[in-house]
Amino acid sequence: MAKEETTIEVAGRPLRLSSPSKAVFPARADRADGLGPERAITKLDLAEYYLAVADAALVHLRERPGSLKRFPDGVAGKPFFQKRIADSAPDWLETAVVTFPSGRQARELVIADAAHLLWAVQMGVVDFNPWPVRRADLDRPDELRIDLDPEPGVGWDVVRQVALVVKQVLEDHGLVGFPKTSGSRGIHVNVRIRPEHDFVAVRRAAIALAREVERRAPGRATSKWWKEEREGVFLDYNQNARDRTVASAWSVRPTPDARVSMPLTWEQVPDAELEDFRLDTVPALLAEHGDPHAAIDDHAGSLDRLLGLSREDEEQRGLGDAPWPPNYAKQPGEPKRVQPSRARKQE
Repeated sequence: MAKEETTIEVAGRPLRLSSPSKAVFPARADRADGLGPERAITKLDLAEYYLAVADAALVHLRERPGSLKRFPDGVAGKPFFQKRIADSAPDWLETAVVTFPSGRQARELVIADAAHLLWAVQMGVVDFNPWPVRRADLDRPDELRIDLDPEPGVGWDVVRQVALVVKQVLEDHGLVGFPKTSGSRGIHVNVRIRPEHDFVAVRRAAIALAREVERRAPGRATSKWWKEEREGVFLDYNQNARDRTVASAWSVRPTPDARVSMPLTWEQVPDAELEDFRLDTVPALLAEHGDPHAAIDDHAGSLDRLLGLSREDEEQRGLGDAPWPPNYAKQPGEPKRVQPSRARKQE
């Protein structure tokens, strides 16, 4: 029996989509996303979604390398990250060679057009996770990423409140933030910056911003790396370390209701509801209201003032570096990599 497949013409290329009726998101009896109580979201549904939002999605993906987060058994199964494009991949695919913290290198996919999006969906990709650098300069980020990650039990309203504090801190330091839902429980704020600094400096700027938000929103925001010290919403500064990525705007997330990481205006943030932005609702919202992040590339700012705040933290408040992710070697100036309660017992 011949395997089911279809061909879609996109960006001047005929692309094969195998098993188009394969369920990527399984049917749910309680589903309220407009697709019906027994309707699974198929591979073809996912492909058609990305074609519908391609122009807007490419604003955040074009020229950026990224690994493939593949769901071979749909979102109900376990994903894996493919960090290297196989030599057998089509020769028209755009790629870039990135260097990981370990020093190893890999040739990763660079999304160049809608054909690349569809090829990734064929490979089992659901959401896209690009680096904060462009192919022209892989060592100097052109994006500062602010990841607001609520602690267990922290409500969505608190996340939105903290996001508005982030907006004010950015503006006070000469930067323009573009908020979006994470597609899970939080909010991301993307900030275009001039590619003048390496990953270490951009991460230090993110730490300074997180600490300033914490000072302005005590009890609601935290910059503390160790979970036992956190309260409220954690500003994950380590998302700015080399090789750390977050889901891009317009990405479909592997949640049961196929939520989307939805770009917002700041005016929309106070009333935005996560469940309103799903694979079946977002294309119509984009068609009706346009892309709220369309002009993001016109607002590249300088990190100088945030880096000045970082120096103030160190010189006046005794706040130096903060813990790095566990897969990194111990960094110069990094505090002890041991949770505070254990450190106290060892004293």
